[in-house]
Amino acid sequence: MNKRNDALLLNLHADAPAPDRVTQMMLYSQFLGSWDGTLEYVDLEGVRRETTAEVHFGWVLEGRAIQDVWIAPSRRNRKEGERLLMHGSTFRVYDPQNDNWQITWIDPVKQAVNRMIGHKVGNEIVQEYRMDDGRRCQWMFTDITADSFHWINRVSADDGGNWEIRGEFFLQRRTC
Repeated sequence: MNKRNDALLLNLHADAPAPDRVTQMMLYSQFLGSWDGTLEYVDLEGVRRETTAEVHFGWVLEGRAIQDVWIAPSRRNRKEGERLLMHGSTFRVYDPQNDNWQITWIDPVKQAVNRMIGHKVGNEIVQEYRMDDGRRCQWMFTDITADSFHWINRVSADDGGNWEIRGEFFLQRRTC
């Protein structure tokens, strides 16, 4: 790594949550570290496909945010010639005034930028926004354990009456 990048990483990375919001930051801190697994998704032709995936979470911005990077297919298991589907990053910032999470996802591979609100619902984490066409979209963390979680991207055209699953990650904590 060159010295120019060292300064960025040094000033971006944090070792712990900010002292004034430790409790609230625990919602996403359970995911800190690296994860491997699979992505099942529906392609543009409506065909369900599967590939490898990796995800990495960490504290950033003096512990006032959690950033992650989602990559599919994973770098470790990408087959020669396999097309990169995503290599994006999420910033999650707790909003104490509204008691929710302000979330921004950016994926330069897909040229996607999504802004959403996140909150805990029972044992799940739900992140939600409206798509440009008005459909409701939710990104959900479900079946959360210390070593695994299931992530779902689902869309509703009738404001939550019916949901169509567009993608799912099945992830396990990386052990080495």
